[in-house]
Amino acid sequence: MLRKDTNLLGILMGIFLPVIFYGFLFLINLLILSIFDLNFIIKQSTLQLISIFINLFPMRYYFVKLKYEKTGRGILLVMFMYLIFYFLVLYD
Repeated sequence: MLRKDTNLLGILMGIFLPVIFYGFLFLINLLILSIFDLNFIIKQSTLQLISIFINLFPMRYYFVKLKYEKTGRGILLVMFMYLIFYFLVLYD
C-alpha cells in the first residue's frame, strides 16, 4: 500500500506521521518528567517543530530511493502547510 505514487498517499502520510510522532514525544516527555521529577520540560513549540521535520525522512525516501515524485510532493506540501501554520501561531 505504501508503494504507490499518488498525491493522496503523500498528503495522508504528511498529515498523520507528525501527529503520531508528536503524541509519542509528548508521552515520553511526560514519562521522563514523572519518573525523574524534573523541573525541566521540553517546550511544546519544540516538540511541534521536531514533529513537523520528521516528514523529511519519508519525503527523501520517496524522492530519492523510490523516485515517486507525486508522493514526495504530497508530503512536502503538507510539511509546508504545517510550517506556515506553526509560524503563524508562534508569532501571533
